[in-house]
Amino acid sequence: MNNSTLTRKLFFRIAPVVVVTIVVIGAFAFNSATREINNIYDAQLIDDANVIWSLLRRPLERAPDRSPRQIDDIDFNMDNQLSFNEDADDYADAHMFRAWVDGRIRFYSSTAFLSDVPQQKVGFTTITYKGEDWRVYSLPIPNTTIVMEIGEKIALRQTLVSNILLNLFFPLLVLVPVIGFLIWLGINSGLRTIHGLVRQIRTRSPDDLSAIPVEGLPRDLLPLGRSINQLLQKLGHSLTLERRFSDLAAHQLRTPQASVKLLLQMLGNSDSEQERQTIIADLVASNNRAIHLIEQLLRLARVSHHPLNPTPVQLYHMVASVLAEFGNIITSRQLDVLLEGDETAQVKTDDSLLHMMISNLLDNAIKYTPVAGRIEVAVTSESELWRISISDSGPGIPPDERAAVFQRFYRLDTLHTEGAGLGLAIVADTAERLAATIQLSTPRWGTGLRVDLRLPKSR
Repeated sequence: MNNSTLTRKLFFRIAPVVVVTIVVIGAFAFNSATREINNIYDAQLIDDANVIWSLLRRPLERAPDRSPRQIDDIDFNMDNQLSFNEDADDYADAHMFRAWVDGRIRFYSSTAFLSDVPQQKVGFTTITYKGEDWRVYSLPIPNTTIVMEIGEKIALRQTLVSNILLNLFFPLLVLVPVIGFLIWLGINSGLRTIHGLVRQIRTRSPDDLSAIPVEGLPRDLLPLGRSINQLLQKLGHSLTLERRFSDLAAHQLRTPQASVKLLLQMLGNSDSEQERQTIIADLVASNNRAIHLIEQLLRLARVSHHPLNPTPVQLYHMVASVLAEFGNIITSRQLDVLLEGDETAQVKTDDSLLHMMISNLLDNAIKYTPVAGRIEVAVTSESELWRISISDSGPGIPPDERAAVFQRFYRLDTLHTEGAGLGLAIVADTAERLAATIQLSTPRWGTGLRVDLRLPKSR
């Protein structure tokens, strides 16, 4: 995802929130304006009722004539009045009044309801007259039968609210693009640090794994910068190990290949059948060493890249199975092998990696144990761990070299130098992946090597 895409995604997430906020504010403003205007206009109706009562009080109280009478417009006709304000024409017929005496209309305006519309109840009433909604206020005069009735079209109020909202809407409509532009600038400004971080990583060469500067990063991006540096550090360490491994592997493979080449040359120049047979035997041995080295290298690569698939593993039975695989060698070398311990031991781990680790440990024990020697394997419990102990009667490993033997291609200066120096390195890498620990010590009989492999118990 490029930077512009991130900017657009953030913009299209923020912009709807702003629009929705404006709509919600508009809705609240509409409700608030409607409520306030209704209150003001209702109060105006009350004032108008009292004013008209003051003007018509004497005619209503003294006139003996009870017939309805229309109140004409004052001074001059309505057209002349409306000429002062063209917009007033929209509101000229929006008001009416009726004065009731003894339940009959006594005075009324030119815009008043017809007599077929009955007197409304005291207080405020909303009615529909000729398809239009009216707000009517009835004011009973105390100690009389007189009721002043003032009416107003509700459309007048709605028009006023609509005009107010339109006057607010058009400025907001103009401001929305401005707000969107400011949001876009704000997002770009906020992402400038990320853009710089991406630019630093993108412009680096593949060999440059040095840490990126994180001092100037904002607090929110500081964990990202540190995580990238940790990743770069791990990648650098991994690449260093891979280069070292490749160099060592190339060096180790060069030796058997050079030996094979030399033996082939000697075979071509040999004179006797006995000499040829000896050279062929050396060729077979050299080839076997090369095959063993390649197998170990493949195992080492498999440990690093093999995806873990934890499954329940019967630990005791796996050790017995691996020992059975070495049965022919054990028999031919007349080794005294003992397996004991808890047959119910179970762990949840990767079956193939655990099998390879135990196989390497037993292979080392068998390889370095002399003919008719002794090997003991025990599976025991230690608190939350299972321990596999493999003890042999071989030459052992001096205490000061026990840490170094887990390094790749490290070999002890002993009589047995045919190994590639990868067996315990494979075991160490596998143990790290399986969250296991390895400890080297001396067997209880005082000579040889004891390897303790500890694995977490299944839960």
